[in-house]
Amino acid sequence: MPLAAIGGFKLAWRNLWRNYRRTLIMLVAIVVAVWAMIFMTALMRGMTNDMVVSGLKALPGFVQVHHSAYRDDPSVVNSFAMPDAAFRKAMSALPVTDWAVRIKVPAVIASERDTRGVTLLGIDADKEQAFGFTKEQIIAGHYLAEPTAQEQDRKGIVIGQKLLEKLETKLGRRIVIMSQDPDNNLVDRGFIISGIYSSSIPGFEEHHVYADRQYIEKMLHIPNQISEISILGSNYHDVTALTAYVKSHAPISLETLNWLELDTYLSMMSKVMDSYALVWILVIFLALSFGLINTLMMAVFERIREIGLMRALGMRGTGIIKILLLESSMLLVLGLIIGNALSLLMLYLIRDGIDLSAVADGMAMFGYGAVLHAQFIFSDMLLANGVVITLGLLICLYPAWKASRYDPVVALNKY
Repeated sequence: MPLAAIGGFKLAWRNLWRNYRRTLIMLVAIVVAVWAMIFMTALMRGMTNDMVVSGLKALPGFVQVHHSAYRDDPSVVNSFAMPDAAFRKAMSALPVTDWAVRIKVPAVIASERDTRGVTLLGIDADKEQAFGFTKEQIIAGHYLAEPTAQEQDRKGIVIGQKLLEKLETKLGRRIVIMSQDPDNNLVDRGFIISGIYSSSIPGFEEHHVYADRQYIEKMLHIPNQISEISILGSNYHDVTALTAYVKSHAPISLETLNWLELDTYLSMMSKVMDSYALVWILVIFLALSFGLINTLMMAVFERIREIGLMRALGMRGTGIIKILLLESSMLLVLGLIIGNALSLLMLYLIRDGIDLSAVADGMAMFGYGAVLHAQFIFSDMLLANGVVITLGLLICLYPAWKASRYDPVVALNKY
């Protein structure tokens, strides 16, 4: 490194700490701003991610295949045949990581005290757990029996805690499920409540009941018929390739849609979060920029006589600009290093999540869980660092340019 550059660094560093109180205050402001940009963005991304994951569990799946009229009329009439061998073989290869079929029709559930409208889900117990309805959600009783179990053992039904309270019934009691078959005849079956589940979405508990798919087939008189096929991939953020793959293997008469198309609210929230991260970072920087430019302007005004002396000794205006920009760069880089380290330390300390069980009911109304997990994305840190260093130097150009324009004679005699 040339000696002139080394001398410039030493001069800028000494100038920076001549008024150490002002420098420390500005440094703390930069550190807090960088911490807020990275840490708070990670928390907001974590909240959005929790909501999307909860929503995907309720859908469920990244991609679904339906009868073309099912979304307008989700009745048993719009069922379709079980997938053939070619489709099953295609679903056993990447990019598909798991898949399941289910019957999903509107129904009425009746206990000895009340009657409610619900969505009846006929599922295969061994396949469904990958899609979000897991054994860990069972808070009383047991999960549905495996498809290989005896039919007598597959007559149980699993309902949500909220629905159980609405029906004023208990585990082990008998309820009746009523729906329609393809000929519009009323069909009903008696079920024993074999399990009670909880969900992070209270409305889901109240409106969805689970039973064995093959048993529901017989009840609805739709042998080897299903309502939907759900498919999982490796990354819910990018489902374009997965959707194209499933669509290329599904019968052309069926409709294949991914979760972004099926749930426009979740899709919108996911897209808004990407834009919001940039807006949030710019707002924080805007607040920071007022302090930054004020500090540098004060530093210039305090050193007018000194700057005039440097000009009188032959330093050009560009040299003055370089010295002041170097001071600003040192301050910004030092603040970024400390701010990044503080953010990563805080994210590490909350790696197991923040317990929000005290306000769990309120969080659940918005689709959030009782534990908030931050989601750190490296590109967010790069964005925050890029914004601070780029816009910070641009803002510092003005006081540096103003200092470079001082007439040495006027500056030396001004104070």
